[in-house]
Amino acid sequence: MHTEKFLKTDDKVTIAVNHFDGQTEAVVIICPGWFMTKDSKSFYSMSKEFSKHYDVIAMDFRGHGKSSGFYTFTSNEPMDLKCVVEFAKSKYRKIYLLGFSLGAAVTLIHAANANDIDKVIAVSAPSDFCRIENQMWRQEAWKPTIFKKFEPKRWISVRPGLITKKKVKPIDIVKEIDCPILFIAGEKDPTVFPWHTKKLYDLAGGVKRFELFENCSHAEDLFLEAKEKFMSLCFDFLDN
Repeated sequence: MHTEKFLKTDDKVTIAVNHFDGQTEAVVIICPGWFMTKDSKSFYSMSKEFSKHYDVIAMDFRGHGKSSGFYTFTSNEPMDLKCVVEFAKSKYRKIYLLGFSLGAAVTLIHAANANDIDKVIAVSAPSDFCRIENQMWRQEAWKPTIFKKFEPKRWISVRPGLITKKKVKPIDIVKEIDCPILFIAGEKDPTVFPWHTKKLYDLAGGVKRFELFENCSHAEDLFLEAKEKFMSLCFDFLDN
């Protein structure tokens, strides 16, 4: 079971989180990407899986789900994650970030800016927002939305803001991250081609690992398409 909490960012945006509190010393903060929420079937199921081993905080970025504000495609979202991490620091000895797509970009930006994260898992992370391919006409893009993630209630909860605001490029800051990073990409990702994540891996310093999921698609689809492999990989990285 979980409790829903509401936190405040520095710019007064309300951020909704699901807190799976098992009284452990470590927490996984799950950061969905664009158009996904903490209460979507995929992320709620994922939260329950991770809660078998750790405490979990799954968040709605601004402009999504039960959070307020408008989504700015990584421009202001680091403030959202910052307030969640600050809440986690008051309760946990170890803090792990698990980000997907643009959520993964935000986790990398936060880890580069703050020395308060123990490990990061970045799934389908773009190297540069302006270079995201986003080939939505490919079946790898539209099939999961129609057949696996048909959630109209979630869709109408999304409120996009200005897409043109200045953004930090993950490719420019990944080398500044001190904690271990696991980079995961899908071989058939139609939205963020796997070269993005591989490039980030190549530029990262310190302890790092790269895993390519063959015949898999984008972000949370890796969890849906290869659940056992995905969970085993994440647990192995976080536990060791």
